[in-house]
Amino acid sequence: MTSITTQLLAVLSGGAIAGIAVAALALGLAAGVAGYMYYYKHKVGTAKSEADKVKAEAAKIIEEAKVEAKTARKEALLEAKEEEHRLRAEIDKEAKERKAEYQKTEQRLQSKESYLDKKDDALDKKQEQLEVQKKQLQSKEEELQNIEDKLKNSQFLLEKELERISGMTRDEAKQQLMDALIDSAKKDAVQTAKQIEAEAKENAEKKAQNIISLAIQRCAADHTTDTTVSVVALPNDEMKGRIIGRVGRNIRALESATGVDLIIDDTPDVVTLSGFDPVRREIARITLEKLIQDGRIHPARIEEMVDKVKKEVDGLIKEAGENAVFECGIYGIHPELIKILGKLKYRTSYGQNVLQHSLEVAFLAGVMASELGADVKVAKRAGLLHDIGKAVDHEIEGTHVQIGVDLLKKYKESAAVIHAVAAHHGDIEATSVEAVLVQAADAISSARPGARRESLENYVKRIEKLETIANSFNGVEQSYAIQAGREIRVMVKPEVVDDTTTVFLAKEIANKLEAELEYPGQIKVTVVREIRSVGKAVCAQQQRHLPQSVADSAEQFAGVGLCAGV
Repeated sequence: MTSITTQLLAVLSGGAIAGIAVAALALGLAAGVAGYMYYYKHKVGTAKSEADKVKAEAAKIIEEAKVEAKTARKEALLEAKEEEHRLRAEIDKEAKERKAEYQKTEQRLQSKESYLDKKDDALDKKQEQLEVQKKQLQSKEEELQNIEDKLKNSQFLLEKELERISGMTRDEAKQQLMDALIDSAKKDAVQTAKQIEAEAKENAEKKAQNIISLAIQRCAADHTTDTTVSVVALPNDEMKGRIIGRVGRNIRALESATGVDLIIDDTPDVVTLSGFDPVRREIARITLEKLIQDGRIHPARIEEMVDKVKKEVDGLIKEAGENAVFECGIYGIHPELIKILGKLKYRTSYGQNVLQHSLEVAFLAGVMASELGADVKVAKRAGLLHDIGKAVDHEIEGTHVQIGVDLLKKYKESAAVIHAVAAHHGDIEATSVEAVLVQAADAISSARPGARRESLENYVKRIEKLETIANSFNGVEQSYAIQAGREIRVMVKPEVVDDTTTVFLAKEIANKLEAELEYPGQIKVTVVREIRSVGKAVCAQQQRHLPQSVADSAEQFAGVGLCAGV
């Protein structure tokens, strides 16, 4: 604008002629300038309007962002509250479970405490009665002492008078009287022995049958057979995938921690647990049920739950042993023996539960001992502990009989109980009534219908195979399987087999039985070689210095071999 005005002034000074033209030009320029200013103001107004729109949109975007931020914050808070609620529910559930366990334990302790209080009260009452009886006995003892002193004095005077009258001393008279009494007693004893023997032969079998039938009748127990598999129910088939886990890591962790095989097939809503160790199978079953109920299934949780269930099962084993001892009314058993006894709850023999079998043997032996006047406590104690070796026979080498004897010796059981346990399968000769009763009770409990799954046909086949193997050796005359197949006695021909060969023959038979026969436990092989020599003596009145008789003689040689069943 300044340059244009300067130009106009210069032109006007040049002349008036050009004034009009200049004026017209100035007006034109002024109009152009005015138009340009108008266009500039319009552009500026448009730019301000667009800037206001951008500011408005920016404000709107900021407001929307604030709203979205508030919404996201609310959603995050809700999720956090839901997660907190879920965790709290899980904690409450676990707390309830622990509280229930503590309540059960407390109830058991209260029950035991109540029982002990009752026993304590009974013992106090009995103690009071014994004190009263003791005082009475002391008084009677003093009276008897006075009477005894008087009798001694009278007896002394009477003996002196008798010595004077008879002309014999006291010792001479006593010896004469004893000789007469001994002769009379011998005669009476011989007659009585003959009479008792005759009556025993007539009544022994009938009496034995009555005692056994009474014992069986008084011990009529239910029985069940256990298998080598357990089945766990599932809420749905989707749970199978969770149990297997990603790439099978869950099922591998569970099998590794428990030592039990998990079988997951097309069977709907069930999982099968397979294993020959019933304790491990029980741990796996309880663990899987707890994991399904909990819902959290992963390797770390599986290991944690297995450790927890192992402690729980150990408690159940101890409780089972205590209940068995309490049920039999036996006291003073070592705590470790009680724990080992409880393991028999999860041990089977031909499908028969060994702990239940031991209880039956204890009851049967106790009843028969009571009828025969034997020691009931020893019979029941030996009956309950006779198969205790089966609880650890998979951990220690040897027969369950020998393992049981070693355990009882370790924990200071009485010699009578140890002998009965050692003889219950005929490994040693039974020298006490209680040992014989334990043998009989064991046979009754095992042989009753339904107690064991093994059929008679299979038993006969096994016995026949045992005898067939023994008869296959050269020089064997006959063989007999005894002790329910636990021992075989082989009779050999003395002209074919000598004394030295019998030892090797027993070993060879045992090796062949071990290789070909499937039988749990051990088989004792006894080889018997018998020689009989007979001599005759001729005796005449004229002949002298001839022997009066020649005794028969026999020799028996035995070799022992062990056969561990495959």
